[in-house]
Amino acid sequence: MTERISCIREGCINTILPATAARTGGYCMPCKQEMEREERQNYMEANRRDVDLYADITDPVEIIKIMHEPQVRNPLIRYVPYERSKEQVYLSLSTDQQDEIKDYAMHLIRTGDEDTGKDILLYLVCYHDLSLTAEIPELLEQEIYYPAILYQSASAEMRDRLLQQVNTDDENRNHILLMLAYIGDDVVVQQFRQWRQSPPTWSSELYVAPEHYTTEAGWELTKDGQRRELFTTPSYSLYKVKESEATNVAITEDSLSMLTSSINCCPWCGSALTTLINLDVKHPALRDVSWHAQRLQIQTCVICSSYGVVYMERDAAGEPLWSSHNVMPVGADDIDPEDYVKLTPDVGRQFRIANASRHAFHASEWAMEPSLSQVGGHPGWVQDAEYRICLRCSTRMKAVAQLDWGEVEAYGEGMYYMFICEPCQMTAVSYQQS
Repeated sequence: MTERISCIREGCINTILPATAARTGGYCMPCKQEMEREERQNYMEANRRDVDLYADITDPVEIIKIMHEPQVRNPLIRYVPYERSKEQVYLSLSTDQQDEIKDYAMHLIRTGDEDTGKDILLYLVCYHDLSLTAEIPELLEQEIYYPAILYQSASAEMRDRLLQQVNTDDENRNHILLMLAYIGDDVVVQQFRQWRQSPPTWSSELYVAPEHYTTEAGWELTKDGQRRELFTTPSYSLYKVKESEATNVAITEDSLSMLTSSINCCPWCGSALTTLINLDVKHPALRDVSWHAQRLQIQTCVICSSYGVVYMERDAAGEPLWSSHNVMPVGADDIDPEDYVKLTPDVGRQFRIANASRHAFHASEWAMEPSLSQVGGHPGWVQDAEYRICLRCSTRMKAVAQLDWGEVEAYGEGMYYMFICEPCQMTAVSYQQS
């Protein structure tokens, strides 16, 4: 039997065969591999260089092109991020620059880079409400059916083409129904009304009735067949200032407060209720909201509303009141509030509401990583559109705000959606995460 010898690395207790020692210079294989990893790491750290793809480039169109280009992965290259976010650069585009980057997107689609081209068009539509009326015929010829929001500016001719195609195109019917929902003009509304009254033969192949597709575009058919919007407008961003800035920024108005703790506790888990948003009804963001109190206060249990919907009513003084209609969600009775991070008392003071409104669909595509927290505007659904049902009148409630929990807690995630029923003066809060 061949006698084994000790690995020569200091501190190692492994033994190896002489043949192995001859190949490795006296080291065991784990030590040899570790030393090689360390050598590679030291080499990369010594030779890694920063590459600034944006150096000396000031044209936002060229900057956006670079942002969308795939970067060559090289462990010896560390790419310097641009000083502004993709959202900020897109918002800085002039009208002519929007057209220029739109033409670039169509060029990408024609030359085979469909995904990047669609992404650019999506940013333009959401951030600038850019019309793609002239481009839609070509998008259809390229059989691009997603994202459906790209088709909201379709011409009457393209709309009628889709209304015919939906009856025969089994493969793309789901997408076409969503495209029609985003077009949403009087002719489309009438067609969805007819489908509700007399379901087409192909409706049995769908998971939901055709008229339910409209909710993804932010509207529904009323009982008498009219279009009813499911989110409030205008849309105002709720943004978080940097901690260093928050201590230096004086609060000059009291129209907004956020994330304040209530003296009332959740009947389900016992933790303090949280007022997600408290906004003066005179604020422009609520100009079309009928609320019979001086302030719109949307309160919830941030723990339990991640398991199910939490409804609140108003008392005689206009203060939030736990609704007797609430139904404890499955699993809520096992919640231990001690397992959850408690909000710091001043977390809400870091939030502001923007001075100017933004386009209604600005935050509708959460995967674009826009600034998601907002009052008003189409929700950025992480999953499917899920407008809550008022437990008093059984109608869909309107989305009035949303809060990105990733901006609230260091390791937070998911979105809290806030709804109101104006006739019943009720609020609701639900939650989605990826």
